Amino acid sequence: MASSGSKNALQVYGSLHHCHPQQPGKPPCQEGTRKDGNADCYWSRPESRTWTVMLLLGTCLLYCARVTMPICAVAMSSHFEWDKKQSGIVLSSFFWGYCLTQIVGGHLSDRIGGEKVLLLSASAWGFITAVTPLLTYVSSAHLIFMTASRFLMGLLQGVYFPALASLFSQKVRESERAFTCSTVGTGSQFGTLVIGGAGSLLLDWYGWESVFYFSGFLTLLWVYCMCKYLLNEKELIIPFEYLAKGLSLSKRTKVPWKRLFKKAPIWAVIVAQLSTGSTFFTLLSWLPTFFKETFPESKGWVFNVVPWLVAIPTSLFSGFLSDHLISQGYRTITVRKFMQVIGSGVSSLFALCLGQTSSFCKAIVFASASVGLQTFNHSGISVNVQDLAPSCAGLLFGVGNTGGALLGVVCVYLAGHLIETTGSWISVFNLVAMVNIIGLCTFLIFGEAQRVDTVSAYIDL
Repeated sequence: MASSGSKNALQVYGSLHHCHPQQPGKPPCQEGTRKDGNADCYWSRPESRTWTVMLLLGTCLLYCARVTMPICAVAMSSHFEWDKKQSGIVLSSFFWGYCLTQIVGGHLSDRIGGEKVLLLSASAWGFITAVTPLLTYVSSAHLIFMTASRFLMGLLQGVYFPALASLFSQKVRESERAFTCSTVGTGSQFGTLVIGGAGSLLLDWYGWESVFYFSGFLTLLWVYCMCKYLLNEKELIIPFEYLAKGLSLSKRTKVPWKRLFKKAPIWAVIVAQLSTGSTFFTLLSWLPTFFKETFPESKGWVFNVVPWLVAIPTSLFSGFLSDHLISQGYRTITVRKFMQVIGSGVSSLFALCLGQTSSFCKAIVFASASVGLQTFNHSGISVNVQDLAPSCAGLLFGVGNTGGALLGVVCVYLAGHLIETTGSWISVFNLVAMVNIIGLCTFLIFGEAQRVDTVSAYIDL
């Protein structure tokens, strides 16, 4: 929070992060007023509830589309005769695309509005998911086409979370951000749960192609509902010149890279986000294969559903607990670090236990605890970037997620290589724990919650 002495200075750019995003070529809305003339630029309570539910569903469908390939990896590997290294190439290719659009998506969201960016990307990834099975009929080069499909999926989904961060920093009150972020964040577990349950059944009944059709068409249906019921016709029209200007860095809105990246708290949250993102992607990609190979007699719907089912209430609880502790007078950074200790530290202990057990029941408990406790990150580093720089939260979140995606490529591929060369899953979970602890220690030492985006953020350096 800014001090009272800087209140007048902050008014210079208050409209940029409290009001609707300024569209290039249009005058900014006045501070404290909305386009509709109301005094408050944040969502009202009814608006907030509606958007939260719809964005939760959007995040759910994002992960439904993202997890289709890991769910179908074993069946597709058998069908196309891929080995572990080839499966790792296909699974990791998602992150090559994912890392390329994070920063661009965050900056564009800060300029033209996160909701527009969300709908554009969802339309495209829904279509790509639905047509992926058809690519197998185009050529016999299945590995190349599936890798290209995953790359495009990552490219399109890369803008989603930076757009959310930008949207929340502009439309959600600070006292409600942790709960809103954690609630929408449960969509990642809910989506994995839905595709884990329904996808496993579809996989057994109709084959791997049906899982892609199911996920893709549901995404397109969500886009239709968002366009019809939440956005008016004017908001749906995005002139090409707005996109072009939104991607540019004008003198008024140029981000002060030199100033921001000299701040230790910025690097702390980026390193922590990089670590947690990459380890989450590693577990997301390889857990289905781990259970299938370690416990071949187990039912897919059990290990694809239970961990993500547990994660939903833990994510909601973490958001409620975080906002409650702050309202009780605890320092914001203390609460953020406490949440991160649970999300990165305690969850890593259960990941290590997962690699040591030979009991299916214990493995389910350890996997559920590890995945569930990771959701505390939603109330830790995920909202810390909004504490530090709400005026350019989307772009900075994109920077951190880009690093996470790059390391995700390495970790997902390295995990497949370790399994292939060592024949043991213990090394994979050791890798997850090590990367998590590095990010956690960095955040505990250097993390802060005071704003670092000042008036100078809008002066061309």
